[in-house]
Amino acid sequence: MIFALCVIQAKSFDAGLAPLFQHGDLVRAYVADGEYWRLLTAGFLHFTVAHIALNMISLYILGRDLEAALGLGRYLMVYFIALFGGSAAVMLFEAANVRSAGASGAIYGLMGAVLVVVLKAKVSPTGVITIIVINLVFSVTMPGISLAAHVGGLVFGAAATAAIIYLPGVVLSRESSTQQNASRVGWIALVVLLVIAIGLGVAAGSSVSGLV
Repeated sequence: MIFALCVIQAKSFDAGLAPLFQHGDLVRAYVADGEYWRLLTAGFLHFTVAHIALNMISLYILGRDLEAALGLGRYLMVYFIALFGGSAAVMLFEAANVRSAGASGAIYGLMGAVLVVVLKAKVSPTGVITIIVINLVFSVTMPGISLAAHVGGLVFGAAATAAIIYLPGVVLSRESSTQQNASRVGWIALVVLLVIAIGLGVAAGSSVSGLV
């Protein structure tokens, strides 16, 4: 829907020309001037048909099974933590005037989440690791791709899923280790990670204020 609106505005399949896109993509210098909404909105914008098609196919393939494994609420939290984690990495490591957009940071977070789930299930992680490595190689070798967003999303997505799966067993004693308490610990950790991801993006923006 958002991509369609951008195409209509731009009168072109180059959605990056649309005013809606230009007010929502992630540009470090603009966030530094207080446009913090870009840390979120950039994750829902895509430059071209190929860009959105690849991301939506990946989201369907990864998200279908991961949502079933984590439950809808925790799945959405992992997704948004990875999205904001990718945005924070862009704010920390990209040049001030580079335009970034797309769901790929969050999708890399889902790759990290799948890896954690596979490790917990004691299934061979070779396939998942291979897919992650191949995608990271593409991120390095292909022009116009934000490696920072991908790595940031990957790290935060994996961390969020690890918090759900492993943290309750670390912090809860055997006597207090009930399903309800484990769920509570996981949710608290997810909220903390979400605040950290958003806080890093905002803090990075504040540290470069005055660039534009």
